[in-house]
Formats: sequence, C-alpha cells, structure tokens
Amino acid sequence: MWESVKSKGKAVGQTVIIAYFFLFGIVIGSFLNVCITRIPEDQSIVSPGSRCPRCKTPIKPYDNVPVFGWLWLRGKCRTCGLPISPMYPLVELATGLLFVGCYLEFGITQATVKWLFFICLIIILTVTDLRVRLLPDVITWPGFAAGVLFSTFVPPNDGAAFLLCLRLFHWVPPERILGVIEALLGAAFGSLMLWGAAALYKLVRGREGMGMGDVKMMAMAGAFLGIRNTFLMILLGTLLGSFLGIAVIVTMYASGAGRRVAERASRRGLGTVKQIRWFLASQYQLPLGTFLGIAALVVVFMFSSFSIDLAPRLR
Repeated sequence: MWESVKSKGKAVGQTVIIAYFFLFGIVIGSFLNVCITRIPEDQSIVSPGSRCPRCKTPIKPYDNVPVFGWLWLRGKCRTCGLPISPMYPLVELATGLLFVGCYLEFGITQATVKWLFFICLIIILTVTDLRVRLLPDVITWPGFAAGVLFSTFVPPNDGAAFLLCLRLFHWVPPERILGVIEALLGAAFGSLMLWGAAALYKLVRGREGMGMGDVKMMAMAGAFLGIRNTFLMILLGTLLGSFLGIAVIVTMYASGAGRRVAERASRRGLGTVKQIRWFLASQYQLPLGTFLGIAALVVVFMFSSFSIDLAPRLR
C-alpha cells in the first residue's frame, strides 16, 4: 500500500511539473509574439504594452491571457472588432508544448535550460522569416554568443573538438574549453556551409538564392549544436524546404496562378502562356530559415542527447 501511495505521489508531482512547464511556456510564448511582431519594425519589445493596431486600445490583462484570451475574444479586438491573427495563440501553444517536451526529454537539468533558450530563439526566427522573410541580427548575434556560453556548461559532445586537439596538439583541454571549441566549430561549419551554398546558387542561377540572415542563423544554431547536429539540421532543413518548394511550385502552376499576367506577356511575344506561367511559379521562394528552424527543433529532440565518449582513447 505504501508503494502505491508513493507511486501516486510521484505521478501527481510529475503532472504538476508538466503543468508548470506548459503554463510557463505559453507565457514565454506571449513574449515571443511581441518579439516576432515588433523586432522587424524596429519597435521596442518593452513598451508600449499590448494594444490593438487599429484602434490603439490597450489590451486588458484579462484579455491578454495566453491562448485562452484569444479564444474567449473569438479572435477579435473587444473594442473595434479587428480580427486577431491566429498566429498569437498558435505560437503560445507551440511554445508551451515544446517546453513540456523539453522537460520530458531532458528533465530538470542544465541541458533543459540550454535547449529552452535555444527553442525560444528558433521560434522567433522561424515565425519571423515566415511572416516577413527576415532573420533579425538582434536575435542571431546575441544567440550566437549565448550558444557559446551555454556550450561551456552543456557542450555538444560530438567529439570534433576532442579529436582536433588530440591530432593537432596531442593535448586535450578541460571540458569547458572543449565545449567552447565545439561551439565555434559548429558555428563556423554551419555558416560557411550555407554561405558556400548561397555563392554556388548565385553563380549557377545568376540571382540571390538566400540572404546572409540564413548564414547568421546557422552560426547561431551551430554554436548550440556542434558540427554533427548542425550538419543534420542543414540536411533536414534543405530536404524539407526542397520538397515543399517543389510542391508549392507545382500547385501554383496547376491552380492557374499568374494566368492573366502570362496571357498579357504572351501577347507581347515573350513566350507561350505555359512557359511564362511556369517561369512565374518557379520564381516563388520559400523562407529557408523557417525550414531550418523546424529542422533545428527535430534535431534537439531526436539527436541532441546523443554524445560521443572519446575518453577511452586516452588510455
């Protein structure tokens, strides 16, 4: 009987912790929404408080409750009836669920703090790039510094720095220095890989395929993830972006998008309607940063707990 009581107590305690992480997550998600909407406009994320963009009426605290406030307002401003984007509750809900997932995966540890911080940065970048095709420097550069700092306490442990120091210097530095080296290697690898891909794309296609914001985002992510997981992030992100990009282009062409423009251009002798419509559809560019962000979250939850123990090689 005593064991049953203990078991029930543990279950209740686990439920309380999960609830706390979820509530904490949706509150943080509300702040992330502020960053997502204000940073691209060069507005302060501190003041003024939340208000309707049309009538400028400040949102009451009881209407500003994450997720639930949007539901009982039925997605509209209480004063003027302006529709409120569903992005707000979706970001809050996603943040809450990701916080819970982080606790379930890593427990209450230093790694949890690191990945919660990383998840917040990734959410801001992912949604901002989707909305306005922008990856703000005020997120990527401080994020890079934070990644290096966190890696001194929770290193990526992919073995790259260990092997590099052992092969080049025949010496292995302390673990915290190894963590910094792994972060810098991951940042350099990720940013240079995307910069090279961007340069190659411009050489082949004659136009920009991605901005430097993607490169800076990979420097930030690499500082958290290390070389191995940064490679996985780029691989998954580009594959996801390629598949969805092709699907979007085919869908746009099949749905007849741009037909009127193509017909006018065809009458001017610029080509057949089909050729022009396919050209217009193929020019559509999806935000790579969004897909890299999704891939980063997959890597955190599926691969970041794997580490390589190379200590036996010293014996």
